[in-house]
Amino acid sequence: MQTEQLIKKVQSILDDMKAKDLVILDVTGKSSVTDFMLIASGTSRRHVVSMAGEVLEKVKAEGVQPIGSEGQESGDWILVDLGDLVVHLMMPDARSFYDLERLWRHSPEDAEALS
Repeated sequence: MQTEQLIKKVQSILDDMKAKDLVILDVTGKSSVTDFMLIASGTSRRHVVSMAGEVLEKVKAEGVQPIGSEGQESGDWILVDLGDLVVHLMMPDARSFYDLERLWRHSPEDAEALS
C-alpha cells in the first residue's frame, strides 16, 4: 500500500472512530524515522486504546504489517508505527503537554528562534 493510501485509510478509520482534532504532518527530511505523522485525540483512555486497536486490525487486513506499537497499557499516548506513517493517539492533556505539532511543524532553525 502506498503511503498516501495508507494515510487516507488510517484517517478514514479514525474518522469512523470519532477521533478528535486529527492532524497530518509531513516530516519528510525532518525525521529519520518516518515521513508522515498523524496525530489525533481521544475522549477517554478507553477511546484511545480502541482507536489504536482498530487501526492495527484494519491495516493488517489490508496487508500492512505494523512495525510496532507502544502505550496501550496507559492509554494516555499510543504510538502505532506503520513505517512511513507514525500514528500518535493521545489524550488531550498529553497532547497539549508534548505539543508534537509545534515540535514537528518547524525546522530546527525555527524551533531555536521560538525558544
